Amino acid sequence: MSPDAGSAGTALSLTVNGEVRRVSAPPLTRLTDVLRQELGLTGTKVGCDAGDCGACTVLLEGRQVCACLVPLGQAAGREITTVEGLADRGQLSALQRAFHLHGAAQCGICTPGMLMAAADLLARVPEPTERQVEDALGGVLCRCTGYRKIVEAVLATPHLAARGNLRGDDSDPSGPSVGQPIPRRDGLPKITGDDRFGADTAPADALWLRAVRSPHARARFELGDLAPLYAAWPGLRRVLTAADVPGENSYGIYPDLKDQPVLASSAVRYRGEAVLALVGDRETVESLPVEEIPIAWTPLEPVIGLAAAVAPGAPQLHDSSDGNLLIQGYLEKGTAETAFEGTAAQSEGTWSTGFVEHAYIEPEAGYAIRDGERLTVYGCTQAPYMDRDEVARVAGLPAEAVHIAPSACGGGFGGKLDVALQPLLAVAAMVLDRPVRAVFSRNESMAATTKRHPSRIAARAAAEADGKLRALDFEGDFNTGAYASWGPTVAGRVPVHASGPYAVPHVRVRSRAIYTNETPAGAFRGFGVPQAAIAHECLMDDLAAQLGLDPLEFRHINAIRPGDTTATGQRLEHSAGLAACLEALRPDWQRLRSEAEAFNGSSTGRTRRGVGVGCMWYGIGNTALANPSEMRVVLDRDGGLTLYNGAVDIGQGSATIMLQICADALGLPIEAFSQVVGDTDLTLDAGKTSASRQTFVSGKAAELAGLDLRGKLLRLANAGPDAQLRLEDRQVRVIEGERSQEIELARLTEDLEGYGRFDPPTTPLDKKGQGTPYATYGFAAQLVDLSVDLDLGTVELHRIVAAHDVGKAVNPMLVEGQIHGGIAQGIGLALMEEYLPGRTENLHDYLIPSFGDVPEIDIHLVEDAEPLGPYGAKGIGEPALVPTAPAIFGAIRHATGVVVRQAPALPYRLRALLREAGHG
Repeated sequence: MSPDAGSAGTALSLTVNGEVRRVSAPPLTRLTDVLRQELGLTGTKVGCDAGDCGACTVLLEGRQVCACLVPLGQAAGREITTVEGLADRGQLSALQRAFHLHGAAQCGICTPGMLMAAADLLARVPEPTERQVEDALGGVLCRCTGYRKIVEAVLATPHLAARGNLRGDDSDPSGPSVGQPIPRRDGLPKITGDDRFGADTAPADALWLRAVRSPHARARFELGDLAPLYAAWPGLRRVLTAADVPGENSYGIYPDLKDQPVLASSAVRYRGEAVLALVGDRETVESLPVEEIPIAWTPLEPVIGLAAAVAPGAPQLHDSSDGNLLIQGYLEKGTAETAFEGTAAQSEGTWSTGFVEHAYIEPEAGYAIRDGERLTVYGCTQAPYMDRDEVARVAGLPAEAVHIAPSACGGGFGGKLDVALQPLLAVAAMVLDRPVRAVFSRNESMAATTKRHPSRIAARAAAEADGKLRALDFEGDFNTGAYASWGPTVAGRVPVHASGPYAVPHVRVRSRAIYTNETPAGAFRGFGVPQAAIAHECLMDDLAAQLGLDPLEFRHINAIRPGDTTATGQRLEHSAGLAACLEALRPDWQRLRSEAEAFNGSSTGRTRRGVGVGCMWYGIGNTALANPSEMRVVLDRDGGLTLYNGAVDIGQGSATIMLQICADALGLPIEAFSQVVGDTDLTLDAGKTSASRQTFVSGKAAELAGLDLRGKLLRLANAGPDAQLRLEDRQVRVIEGERSQEIELARLTEDLEGYGRFDPPTTPLDKKGQGTPYATYGFAAQLVDLSVDLDLGTVELHRIVAAHDVGKAVNPMLVEGQIHGGIAQGIGLALMEEYLPGRTENLHDYLIPSFGDVPEIDIHLVEDAEPLGPYGAKGIGEPALVPTAPAIFGAIRHATGVVVRQAPALPYRLRALLREAGHG
């Protein structure tokens, strides 16, 4: 129970999912705590404990409520329905089937809340309109789906109500899996409430851990005598300090940049840094006031912002000969310094972006167990093998002594690549030799974990009279915060992408990652590319305007095509589909631009309409580094077929896509497979779930594993490559023409295993950034139709049309869901989201898009096959987000003539720009 739950426990009864349940708890206990901790109904999720996210939505007397805001005493004697109560005698409701069939559940953490809000609506309005769905579900936030699939599912529910067909999709169960919109293979537990996230399970005897964090951005501190704490708080088992870390008190992404301590020893570098960890029973640990902990602080003037960090005499955060410079990147092709001379059009400008919070609905959670000299850590992660190595380092154990068992992951987007609670749990479990669990609060998660890098960019570009780009010169500074995290990746990826998906003969790019006393900045869907795209797409609009060319046609002229060389000197031989993406947009572009101009020409009101376009490219996988993935598939002697898949699924759908690819390569239906995902004791290393790499890299490994096992079966039957396979009970039937042969699996001396490994061919970049940093690239173009209120500075989005070259859509439904979700996050980047340390550390003050903020989205899937990819596939995670903000800013410009150079374009900022432009 929560420690502030009121008076002593009183036996109360309530009806939950049709069953009378008696609980003994204080009347002020949150209903979420009662449902989850007392009744074991963990389908009700906790995302904020403040009524902001809606993940804990349940029905109270048939109407939706946030269970975190309902005290037990108010629920006593009343009827409560949770997600576990939606199914009828084990049969999914029509609403649950609709969510499954429409791909409305991605990571699944918000899904129970969405289902309950929708159930409330459908009970009152059996056939709702789209607007009614958006209004009824508007109190539940989702960070993955972009909401459109959820709306589709609710609207489709009445039509499914009379159908008992669970499949009900458009895929052909007898044909190939690749290319089919197969429902998510891990989807059913998400819609029943059975999925287990980091906070949903732990050993019964687990102690509770709470980090004590710095209230200062920069300070020195001294610890006093901790003994009185133990006397005053008998339930406190240990106060962990830096001295208790068994191994190295440091971690980080790069081997030579492990600069972040598990627990600070004498100084802190950002507000929210962990100083101590309290371990004991939950009530004690959560109740202990931080004021009673003997810490003497000496605050110091913090280094805030890029300008302060590079100013002469700035305090230095880390030992370095380069001041607060972490690392710099550089790229040079041609002679950019002189190439601007004599060109017909030139443009330059500066742009800035702020911190952006991942805002995944699941805060970090998990537990650790020590068994002798072996340690298991369970929790949410995007990178199990990276976690294993980090935990081993701080625990003082060899890597093989650490077991990472991933829970379901309630969103990540890069934020769960860095370890957060894993090192703390590891230290606690090692020191106390007891299971230890932790769940970050929403405020703690937002204060302590990584963000998107703020940027300051200055760039200029030039084009010839015929519209051909000639040169780009780009300088970008990126605020990496207090610790390195993924700063080197950003500094390395930005130079490759800074010129955009265009053929530019002369390019020079300089990038820097710089330390400040701010929240560490890490990976967030793009590694710096979204910030760079805002700048290069604005330059494209500038040059097109100067030359009197249509913005879309200007981009089409300059689009990189097969045979062109990139800014790194890499010749693209295949799969460069930007031109095709722009062609797919052209009909909507021409129609919507004409409509907008006609509206603006005739309007006497204070609203203006605009249509903008944004383009992107994105290198799939690590930049100029080894990027391998390994997969294995096992056919055991009992006839069980299992894919051991190390690629964790954080909602993007890799657990389904890997099966589709492996199934087709092997030649057996996807229904024949079971799967083990992400467990470092059971699966091989498939690399991290980031950089849009899993479909391309791990998918290829899954294909090779399937082909390997198929080859072994065909050799056993002495059959040719075109033979068909059938798995029947404990035998495999191999059919070749009129000939059929059975392989009796029980007679084999060992299980049959297929193995696949793929490492995309890349080369290191030289000192001028020349080389082959990626084996393939995703391309996209998006257009945005919007209106601007000239008086308020507000923006209303009407429609977004997105064309994406994905190589091959292994699962079109899941690809569309990723595009929807990426666009929603791009909307947030452009118009809403700005993380301010100490001020926006909750989902009330930090606003992310909700149902009403995401307009209708039309998608064109361009399949320009990549020969290296599995069945031609590339990736979609990052590409889905990158062009959205530039397209929005281009549309604002078309509507008003105003050029947005700072993201987000909050209403007060846009209003100021409008006034400066004479719209007052």
